[in-house]
Amino acid sequence: MDEPRPLPRPPWRDQLGHLRRIFQTPHVVLDDLSAEYGPVCGLGAGPARMAIVGDPEALRELFAMPNASFRWNHKFNVLGFVVGKQSMIVSDGEEHRRRRSSVQTAFSRRRLNGWIPMIVEQTDAAIDRLTAQLEPGVIVDMYPAGRALVLRIVVRSLFGERMSQRCDEIGDLFQRPQDYLESSAFRQFPHPFPHTARARVRADRQALDAIIDAEIADRRAHPTGDPLDVLETLIVDGSLSDAEIRDQVATLIGAGYDTTSASLAWMLIRATREPGLWTRLRAEADRVLGSAADTDATPDASTLAQLDLANRVMRETVRLHPAGVLSPREAAVDVTLGGYLIPTGTLILWSAHLAGRNAAAWPDPMQFDPDRFVELDDDRRALADMAWVPFGRGARNCIGFALAQMELTLIVARLAQRLDLDPVSSEIPSPVGMVVNRPVGGAPMYVRPRGDADTNTPTGSGHGTVGPAGR
Repeated sequence: MDEPRPLPRPPWRDQLGHLRRIFQTPHVVLDDLSAEYGPVCGLGAGPARMAIVGDPEALRELFAMPNASFRWNHKFNVLGFVVGKQSMIVSDGEEHRRRRSSVQTAFSRRRLNGWIPMIVEQTDAAIDRLTAQLEPGVIVDMYPAGRALVLRIVVRSLFGERMSQRCDEIGDLFQRPQDYLESSAFRQFPHPFPHTARARVRADRQALDAIIDAEIADRRAHPTGDPLDVLETLIVDGSLSDAEIRDQVATLIGAGYDTTSASLAWMLIRATREPGLWTRLRAEADRVLGSAADTDATPDASTLAQLDLANRVMRETVRLHPAGVLSPREAAVDVTLGGYLIPTGTLILWSAHLAGRNAAAWPDPMQFDPDRFVELDDDRRALADMAWVPFGRGARNCIGFALAQMELTLIVARLAQRLDLDPVSSEIPSPVGMVVNRPVGGAPMYVRPRGDADTNTPTGSGHGTVGPAGR
């Protein structure tokens, strides 16, 4: 067996610039580094050394390694301040196994399937609210509209129907922490001082904790018996303390809300710019979901399985625009990936962004093509499966990945069925965000109820027509 090689890396004179920019414009730096040094390369030195890993084969090796080879509760992990120090995503070893196992039970396939009618119902309610406020010719940013919808679905899934009334309050309490995670490392430096951004985030988390603690106490005293309620499932399971339950719930809200809503924005941006795709999505939704006016039809798991095009649009969107551009873990031992030695203590930044744009795995990788997943031969399917990692892989994959895929597939199908959407520009916006990859400027569109002719907005939604620039 060949000896592992040292990581290729930029010359020292360029390192500082790359390190500074990777936390501001990670997509640009990743593309530049991959083009110059390959999809596996190094940055930094000493306690700040990093390894960028975006090669699909190297990622397959990474995900197959034992969890004990890595640490998630490392010196660079700032998520614990927002999601809680007992969150499964900042835990290692037995603590992680126990916490994740309890939450995994709450995301059983039976419970996921039980949420399908609720997701469609919440989407219909969001469409009704939106169309009731529409004015001719007014541009609507579908990104915040999608965020509000996804938050309602997440809160309903975790807490049940009663807590849906507090969605706006919960969303407000999460906004400042999410913004804080995207701020500079200097602003995130730990300190106890009042009247600072960190102090305000701490106060928001305390307010959220109070809401969750009150719900835990109420469920213990008055169980609802709702089989779809994740919080009650965690309480009944009894594996976690109340403090642990609180941190897992905060984690699930934050991760499931911000990432999925960003992916939804990218889906709408992409689907409405491809000639004829919105029309194809609508035709599939009419066939599978029934008439847009038929509110008595109850969707189920078989409904979801038939939304093949909507599912492929979701898969192609998150291939090109994964919610997490970089995902960190620290090497707890020396590891070899892609033939390169990565020493103990190195922060490994694995990249779904690079894997999703790997030319060996994806022919014409920058082209948005949902049909690329159709009729793959065995070799091409194996390559695509290895390179499609927007939700991670293995024992530390995104625990809510199945819910996120369900939401995105069902929501885009229902939106196509009930709304005409036309983007204000044919340009694909630039991405922004280190923690969550979202489109600069949101997803501005002309929005009309299906078939509602309006001379003040573009016509032919889904046929590649684009209205005048509105920004």
